[in-house]
Amino acid sequence: MNQPKLRFPEFRDSGEWKTDKLSNLISTVTPPQKLPTSLYQTEGLYPIIDQSQNYICGWTNDENALISNDLPLIIFGDHTCILKMVRVPFVQGADGIKILKTNKHIETNYLYQYLQFNPVVMEEYKRHFSILKEKFILFPVKESGEQQKIADCFSSLDDLITAQTQKIEALKTHKKGLMQQLFPQEGETAPKLRFPEFRDSGEWKTDKLSNLISTVTPPQKLPTSLYQTEGLYPIIDQSQNYICGWTNDENALISNDLPLIIFGDHTCILKMVRVPFVQGADGIKILKTNKHIETNYLYQYLQFNPVVMEEYKRHFSILKEKFILFPVKESGEQQKIADCFSSLDDLINAHVKKCELLKTHKKGLMQGLFPVAGEK
Repeated sequence: MNQPKLRFPEFRDSGEWKTDKLSNLISTVTPPQKLPTSLYQTEGLYPIIDQSQNYICGWTNDENALISNDLPLIIFGDHTCILKMVRVPFVQGADGIKILKTNKHIETNYLYQYLQFNPVVMEEYKRHFSILKEKFILFPVKESGEQQKIADCFSSLDDLITAQTQKIEALKTHKKGLMQQLFPQEGETAPKLRFPEFRDSGEWKTDKLSNLISTVTPPQKLPTSLYQTEGLYPIIDQSQNYICGWTNDENALISNDLPLIIFGDHTCILKMVRVPFVQGADGIKILKTNKHIETNYLYQYLQFNPVVMEEYKRHFSILKEKFILFPVKESGEQQKIADCFSSLDDLINAHVKKCELLKTHKKGLMQGLFPVAGEK
């Protein structure tokens, strides 16, 4: 049946929705010109939009390239399948996007939300607009106001998600700035900012990382084929996700000398693990600190002074040669610095979880407020 499972009270008796091919509901906008990436600026009057992950990829003052009519417009990445809705005058960056203008039958924001719910599945090295324009779109009659109501509902959630994302970025920026104060800069042996009780404590020590850590050999490494979606123990590897799977295998468990630092030999990823875990696949080094340095202090310091990643390279050989600056552990200054940054990490993680919950809530609401094409 071409109607959603969930409807706002005033539309419950409004009957089935219409369906039409996307190509019959939109036209494409041709920009006055497309700006090559060599002309992107970091500041300017007008945002440049392309098919990259970043909503805005640059700025320009070029009025001759400006698209300012028929806003808002939908941007579709022909190669990336990225979707963006633009409400302000902008300039198209480089090539590879289609600019979609809706006709009288469909609200722009409604279509934008519907295409998020029913996305084109990306295939490598393919132009996807030819697939997108053949999609069938389900929609209530525009004049009834139901399209607008649905769009407004999801826009409110988008605003909350955006606000959460901005809080996360602001906290990350604050932490980065604080690190520049609480850790010494290159060539210096004491930080610019110290907690009051350590201001007369003198210069910090310096030593090579290899003299401050040892590596832990796991009982065994679990291949990706044995990763499970549930289990008693988290599996940690060098992927972006903090936990990459679960297992019940006690024979592979690492449970001593916690917390431990995980370093991705290929990815340069850093993780600190406080609970018993299992090493996943290969490619990580498990670092245990010695009596001279706090584990959390070292973890934060290595975030401030990361190894620059190079493709197809093992990076632990570079990491272990790094010189680390640190106050005497017994003074308590290491712990104070680590606790400060851990508090910020906890705050950032709390906002990240809230953001994920909002995204999950929106996804669930979409399943109720949008019908699935062909569903009986």
